[in-house]
Amino acid sequence: MPASSALHRLSPVALCAGAFWCLPAGAASTAPAESLQLLAGIGWAHDDNLLRQADGVSAFGNGRSDSYRTLEAGVVLDKHISRQRIVATAKVSKTAFDRFNQLDYTGRNLQATWFWELGDQFAGHLAGLYLETLAPYTDFNSDQRNLRQQRRQEADAGWTLHPSWKVRVGAVRDKASYDLAIQRFNNRTETTLETELLYQPRGGSALGLVARRIKGSYPFRRPSIATGLNDDFTQDELKLRVHWLATGSTTVQGLAGYVRREQPSYGAGATSGVNGRIDVVFTPRGPVSYQAGVRRDFAPIESPFVSYTLNQGASIGVNWAASATVAVEASVLYERRRSTGRGDFTGADALRDALRSASVRAVWQVRPKVKVVAGFVHQARSAVARLGTGRFDANVVEVTANVLF
Repeated sequence: MPASSALHRLSPVALCAGAFWCLPAGAASTAPAESLQLLAGIGWAHDDNLLRQADGVSAFGNGRSDSYRTLEAGVVLDKHISRQRIVATAKVSKTAFDRFNQLDYTGRNLQATWFWELGDQFAGHLAGLYLETLAPYTDFNSDQRNLRQQRRQEADAGWTLHPSWKVRVGAVRDKASYDLAIQRFNNRTETTLETELLYQPRGGSALGLVARRIKGSYPFRRPSIATGLNDDFTQDELKLRVHWLATGSTTVQGLAGYVRREQPSYGAGATSGVNGRIDVVFTPRGPVSYQAGVRRDFAPIESPFVSYTLNQGASIGVNWAASATVAVEASVLYERRRSTGRGDFTGADALRDALRSASVRAVWQVRPKVKVVAGFVHQARSAVARLGTGRFDANVVEVTANVLF
């Protein structure tokens, strides 16, 4: 998914303890061509509700707030070999908490992509990723360390039939696993196969028709489902992909269409409708640009009771290039989540909540290879009594610095 949406989908714990402060996944693209560089980073953050405990609930023994420090080191590779390009990043981080010492952990981020070309008609990529980090505590109540391991392999190939027409096929395998026993029911593997017919006229816009099948497998059955149904699912999609240069300063991007999902543990076992997302980027002349988006889609949830939610959300963002070396970014997200479950969930209509988040951060490019970031994140969630979750608010402040050398 795009970087902006990925940040919104993570809790502030994950943001500040990992990807929010360090170099982004695409950091290799900022390094000069034909480069092999080392990276290092240091960060500090304070969270006033680290474990996302509900209002009015007794805090764990160490209280609600905590500060933590993160150190990171790694290597970045960006190399061209004829018409091929290899981009790779390997990073390791150490995060230490002042009060909740049992959460201290070592994070790992390994990823590599080979962008290949064969003649003038064939091109694609092969990629792999391994990410180990502390999972967010947004949807379950615990003060125990819960590491999440994510593995992803993907490949695609495109065939240019005509200067304006292209056929593409792709495959992705995502696997997530959790250390904490209560979270093992969310261990899952998703396999995606898709094909796309893409029309790209000379003006720079593009229109594609995407057919996709996603199969999800959950190896552990939840004890809360009295019927013994598992969370495996099959999802079929037929969507339009749009990249429209509406004006010189406005771009519309979207992927939306019809989706049918069959999942025995979800409600009646099958659901269908319109899913997808649409984003608009407005970049007028001057230092300020704007983004807005809406979406409706399924997303996994790290709850002991249900595996997926159907989400409807909207977001707004503003970027201000205050100077040649300083930028300020702000964003707001509102997301309504609907869970549905069989078995013991007789009150399935009440399995709904909402997430609200707002963030602002300033980025100071001290030197071409030295960056300092200061940020603030606010997150709030409403209550779902049937899932044992209550309303909470959380605020995070962070200051970080990283360097390439």
